[in-house]
Amino acid sequence: MAAPLYNLYTADCEEHLENSALNPPKINSIPVPVMMFSYGNFQWLQAMVFAIEQINGNPGFLPNITLGFHIYDSCMRMQRALEGTLWMLTEQKQPIPNYRCRGESPLVGIVGDAVSFYSVLIAHVLGLYGYTQISYFSTNPVLSDRNQFPSFFRTIPSDDFQARGLARMVIYFGWTWVGLIAADNEYGQQGIHIVQQELVKAGICIAFSETVIKNEGIPNARYIAKVIKHSTANAIVIFSSEIILSPLMDELVQQNATGKIWIATESWSTSSLLSAEKYSSILSGAIGFAIHSEDMPGFKEYLTVSPPAIITQDIFMKEFWERVFNCAWLDGESVPASRNDTPKACSWHEKRAIHGSFYNELINPRVTYNIYSAVYALALALQDLHSCMPGRGPFQQGTCANILDFKPWQLLHYVKRMRFPHASTRGQFFDSEGNPPARYDIVNWQQDGAGALMHVKVGLYDSSAPAVQTFTIRNSAIRWAAGSTQMPASKCSPSCPPGTRMAAIQGKPLCCFECAICPQAEISNQSDSIDCSTCLWNMWPNERQDQCIPKTTEFLSYEETLGVTLASASIFSSMIPVAILGLFFHYRNTPIVRANNRSLSYLLLLSLTLCFLCSLAFIGYPTPEKCLLRQAAFGITFALCVSCILAKTIMVVIAFNATKPNSDMRRWVGPKMSYMVISVGTFIQVILCFSWLIHSTPFSEYNTHTHPGKIIVECNEKSPIAFWCMLGYLGVLATISFIVAFLARKLPDNFNEAQFITFSMLAFLSVWISFIPAYLSTKGKYMVAMETFAILTSGSALLCCIFLPKCYIILLRPEMNSREHLMGRGKSHTIDIQ
Repeated sequence: MAAPLYNLYTADCEEHLENSALNPPKINSIPVPVMMFSYGNFQWLQAMVFAIEQINGNPGFLPNITLGFHIYDSCMRMQRALEGTLWMLTEQKQPIPNYRCRGESPLVGIVGDAVSFYSVLIAHVLGLYGYTQISYFSTNPVLSDRNQFPSFFRTIPSDDFQARGLARMVIYFGWTWVGLIAADNEYGQQGIHIVQQELVKAGICIAFSETVIKNEGIPNARYIAKVIKHSTANAIVIFSSEIILSPLMDELVQQNATGKIWIATESWSTSSLLSAEKYSSILSGAIGFAIHSEDMPGFKEYLTVSPPAIITQDIFMKEFWERVFNCAWLDGESVPASRNDTPKACSWHEKRAIHGSFYNELINPRVTYNIYSAVYALALALQDLHSCMPGRGPFQQGTCANILDFKPWQLLHYVKRMRFPHASTRGQFFDSEGNPPARYDIVNWQQDGAGALMHVKVGLYDSSAPAVQTFTIRNSAIRWAAGSTQMPASKCSPSCPPGTRMAAIQGKPLCCFECAICPQAEISNQSDSIDCSTCLWNMWPNERQDQCIPKTTEFLSYEETLGVTLASASIFSSMIPVAILGLFFHYRNTPIVRANNRSLSYLLLLSLTLCFLCSLAFIGYPTPEKCLLRQAAFGITFALCVSCILAKTIMVVIAFNATKPNSDMRRWVGPKMSYMVISVGTFIQVILCFSWLIHSTPFSEYNTHTHPGKIIVECNEKSPIAFWCMLGYLGVLATISFIVAFLARKLPDNFNEAQFITFSMLAFLSVWISFIPAYLSTKGKYMVAMETFAILTSGSALLCCIFLPKCYIILLRPEMNSREHLMGRGKSHTIDIQ
């Protein structure tokens, strides 16, 4: 197994280190020119060796098989990365393409490289031969292309996953007005592009998107700092490395751009450079993704308790020990070349100093754990290959691969289908693009008591979990800027309270809105509603328009003042004609009663009583029965009443003309003529009303449109034409009566009833002509009240104009109640109409 490790030494390297497949594995050191020792890369190396030794020490894991390794440093040079790859494939110091001098142990796979650029180069070569390559730190999304890199895998998620995860974090916290900052490299531009796509897709608006240009230095940083400071967006996603980001942070400190929420990528979320105290006022409260880590039991002890014999044989451990404890193993060749002074001799007693806080500062378990997982991935695939049952294998005709002589593509088959059963990598696997599930620790930058920044783990992001469990965040553990536990908002516009909706402002992003009050019949019962919802037909918004309440039911009720007044007036008015009828009956033989057609007067008084009483049908709850009968009752009773008046008018004319000598009118004098006029006049109205009831039956309904907020219980007349025909017919009868009475008003009788009929019809017509516009301009109970009032008024006009003068004579001027006075002096034509 080979593991090219990125930047183990930063100076040029001219040799490689190798370890043959022996048990136990040993590192044979060859002197390497060294300029600077990297503690981080040293622990990466030790993690790989630790995993291999752990596997080899497990008797149940790959029995009778011992894993070995080669270590090769690319030294941040493309030529060295390619050279190391070919060397591991050919096992020749001078690589010969397509030729391999195979030793005793087959090459299982490659762990590395750390840099995506070099991993792309290596993956192109390894993909040709089908050798498995697993990177622990290459996050470039292009490496997920299986057409170009069919044998590439990684134990760190692709930047695609990180970018989508950061966008989901923004959505999780409810920030809708977001700024974006990215480095001017492939990492920053690709990542921020995906973040922007996901945010826009979720309806989140971008306040600004700026690029940190490394070569432009301070001017670029100063410009971006001003944009950030003056923007109303508080949440800012930064896709950049710590080195590129530090000039911008310096400028933000100078401009005192505090109070922002920084969303960090894994490349700087645990940065020791940006955790300096000078940035604490700016970066306190930052939150972001960090590479997921888990504990590797025994690794601390493995790193710190190596016996002196192993230390002096291992050039890496030896260098590590000398750098950490500022000493030298006095074997004549181990004193670091960079030191001018003479160091003290190393001994075994220094190991005590590595425990405690120093170990915690030295060991970074995040990338180290990815290397550990990569080694186990290859080992588990190798075990699956070794456990194959002949006849049940995955290859042609159920064959299995030979563990001592397998083809690279055969092991690749198992890597693609591999699952991690052991506890430290539980549930991990490679998807179809060679990526593991995206797991990130969520870290929050918090200040300790001394003001220093700490990276506190507050949650986990797991893309393989169900949607509702993707984020596991302890919100109570988060500390935002200035140590606040209240999550800051990042919105272009303030929240719209219930009862309003968000209305877009022309020329601005959708997240910039104004709060518009919901339309009259609609509500919104939560903050920041996009639309208002309509209440049910029997509900209506309250004053704040944040909930629906039952509508009030309205009709002309007996329990309200208007209804009581009209009902009382109706009953009282109906009693007056009854009283007059009693008076007329008592004085039935007097001339004034006999002279004005006594039987028609009785019938007219009864019909007026019915007219007054029919108005009661318009008051109270409009039941179906009331709706069916009230207009018909009104039309028929008034038709009877007006027909009686028409008959009286006609009889007055006939009676006068019948007194003339040799008049043919005498044969028409009598009650039959009157009853015929009344019957015909009333029958026509009955036909109209019954036709209306049969063909367009009125019904009770709930009117929710006329008056918002109210349910008007009313009668639907069904056919307005029928209603106006019925009312129009009454107008025709009244007009005919008015014309006849008007023409007969100057007949020579002292008490000519035609004059009073003329006034009564004039009043009657005036009431109903005035009623038409008033009726059409009112709605609901007031429309019903208007018709009821018209009935009472018109009935009262008829009663007063026709009968009040007669009552006055009967009760107050009995001397005028004589035949002589009625006929006038010198008049001999006397006709008594009974």
